[in-house]
Amino acid sequence: MYKIILTILCLTYVTALERVNNQLVIKNVERSIDLTSQLVKIAATITLENTGKDTVRNFLIVQEPNIVGAVAYLSAKDSLKDDLKIIPVGVENESGKSFRNVLLKQPLDSGRTTTVVLEEVLTQSLVPYPSSISQKEKQLVRYFGNHYFYTPYVTTKQKTEISLSSRTVENYTKLKPVAQSDSSLTYGPYTNIAPFTEDQMIIHFENNAPFLTVTRLERLIEISHWGNIAIEENIEIRHTGAKLKGPFSRYDYQRDTGSNHHSIKSYRTILPASAHSIYYRDSNGNISTSTVRPRKDWIELELRPRFPLFGGWKSSYTLGYSVPSYQYLFKQPSGEYVLIMRLIDHVFDDMFVEELESSIVLPVGVSNVKINAPYEVERLSDGVTYKYFDNIGRTVIRLRKTNLVEQHIQDIEVIYNWTPHLLLHEPVLLSIALFLLFIVVIIYVRLDFSLTKPEHSKKD
Repeated sequence: MYKIILTILCLTYVTALERVNNQLVIKNVERSIDLTSQLVKIAATITLENTGKDTVRNFLIVQEPNIVGAVAYLSAKDSLKDDLKIIPVGVENESGKSFRNVLLKQPLDSGRTTTVVLEEVLTQSLVPYPSSISQKEKQLVRYFGNHYFYTPYVTTKQKTEISLSSRTVENYTKLKPVAQSDSSLTYGPYTNIAPFTEDQMIIHFENNAPFLTVTRLERLIEISHWGNIAIEENIEIRHTGAKLKGPFSRYDYQRDTGSNHHSIKSYRTILPASAHSIYYRDSNGNISTSTVRPRKDWIELELRPRFPLFGGWKSSYTLGYSVPSYQYLFKQPSGEYVLIMRLIDHVFDDMFVEELESSIVLPVGVSNVKINAPYEVERLSDGVTYKYFDNIGRTVIRLRKTNLVEQHIQDIEVIYNWTPHLLLHEPVLLSIALFLLFIVVIIYVRLDFSLTKPEHSKKD
């Protein structure tokens, strides 16, 4: 019975999709594709027109099958820059197309138009070619895309602007009209494009931007109601650009003073302005170089690994600091406590994090823990840890997410119940421990455990 109901719902939804496709027409699309870093950033300004008789409250977007796993971030905004809700449809046809439903803030009446801006960030979409280069060679990459905006609707007109990181372009597909100007390419305008039109775009160009990937990030947030929140990050990084071919020469490397090089000498991390007690070390200790520069609204921390990173090379390090709890921990009128803190913070510019595991250590005695995340995260099984003088244990909330970029730097809310008298838990245990220690010392001093009596006691 359940399968029959599910089939009916799917058929009903597919019919609705066909009806919406017939009503909506895309009058114009202006795409900008940013290829200046290791990420592919696509922004599309879409002008929708309702040519049907019924009011439209949503429209569909679809991702090409070859980029579904590469999409790290997807958002939609209206002309007022308000966020629009995106709901996965969960219905894929035989060709593997994945649909999403975008809900409009204002219903689109018949004959009216509206503007929506879609933003996508793709990871691992720039392929080094050749895959291995020598120390002195420049890094070349290839981008595989679509000349047309991929959509289930008829598109009247569209144009694409592509920003490159260099003027050096080996070759690119030439679907006319196309023009190159310095480090940019312009495709179009193209007119009267049928739904689901595909035409492969290939661009082969020089890109020496840092292809630095965080393969794993373990972030620990430890909350204390005594006024401090301690944060520690264990980070594993790898250069995912073209691999180094041949030996590495330190002499040639030091002679090369050019800044446009595919190796990674250093990068900067942004910390909160209130961060203090900052420490940084790698697996061999604090030998690597770090520089702290306080700014007005943040702290800039420049990290320089003990050796430059070439393609295929990797490193790991630990970064920790503390922040005052009053900036992130709040008490609601209902008596609940709310921690508002970023699930992930800035690691480096144009960052790509393959896997994040964030652990939040709550105070002793919390209950009714709830999580409000800005996006979908996987909640792992809760753990328990013991700190100084803990005989009860502290709850550890463990969260996991993969394929993260800078747009995922958003606040997560952790809501829990806690009673203030538990602040006395550790001081009382410490007092009891000291009291027992003093009693033992007093007893030990007072008692005589010798087997023979002193000489002066014998004379008496």
